[in-house]
Amino acid sequence: MTLRPSVAQALTGAGIEPADAERAVRAALDEDLHYGPDHTTAATAPEEATALAAVVARQAGVLAGLPVALAVLDAAGLDPGAAQVSVRDGEPVGPGTEVLRIQAPLRELLGAERTLLNFLTHLSGIATATRAWVDEVAGTGCVVRDTRKTTPGLRQLEKYAVRCGGGRNHRMGLGDAALIKDNHVAAAGGVGPAIRAVRAAAPGLPLEVECDDLDQAREALAAGAGLILLDNMGLDDLRAAVALARASPQTRLEASGGLRLGCARAVAQTGVNFIAVGALTHSSPALDLGLDLLPEPPARSH
Repeated sequence: MTLRPSVAQALTGAGIEPADAERAVRAALDEDLHYGPDHTTAATAPEEATALAAVVARQAGVLAGLPVALAVLDAAGLDPGAAQVSVRDGEPVGPGTEVLRIQAPLRELLGAERTLLNFLTHLSGIATATRAWVDEVAGTGCVVRDTRKTTPGLRQLEKYAVRCGGGRNHRMGLGDAALIKDNHVAAAGGVGPAIRAVRAAAPGLPLEVECDDLDQAREALAAGAGLILLDNMGLDDLRAAVALARASPQTRLEASGGLRLGCARAVAQTGVNFIAVGALTHSSPALDLGLDLLPEPPARSH
């Protein structure tokens, strides 16, 4: 069974591969039923009952994950076309903001509730944290990017949430760009040899090299690196690296390692082009959202 065309289209429009989202959603639903059926719902919800429910924000933040929520409804056997979206992904929400309204068979809705909220709260938490970083560096020209420090199996979804928060994605995997890190440098015998080896093996592939100090940054510049990741450097070294790179206007610089929101603006003001923040995907707290059953409107008389 595959997702409905309308749901697949919504995912594709968000830059999420439908097959990837479906795999994650079905695995999450299967987790809940791994130990048996939902006895609680079967005992308390009448078999033929339908329900009207609303997903409501309980704190301020930025919404992300609605196409995934629709995929959850679809995979759980509900009609995502019966869901009414009130807020778009990437938009701010406040306490009491209704995000989504769902009319569905009660038992199936209660069975899907936790999975739907798990995705929405997690992805909205990432979008909310990303927006805080983006706002912090606003006006500096510096761009906030994520990393590959993602939850296994959820990379596309989490990187989508970063985009909802106004950030940009780093590479999606190992094959769409090269990132030469310290162990690659050690294996190749230096920054320059590592750059030349990757270019020879994969000409035309976007390439970034991690540098731990200014000497390595000089070596990377001499080798013609187009993007240099300045790892765990202080503000003075970041400024010095920016000054070194002025002779190579095609080169972009990215600060990474140990960054905190409170120092983000100072880092951005050194002149680096990007700030890489792994915490966006590996440490963002969930945004509090809940699903509440609503009184169904009375049936019209004929």
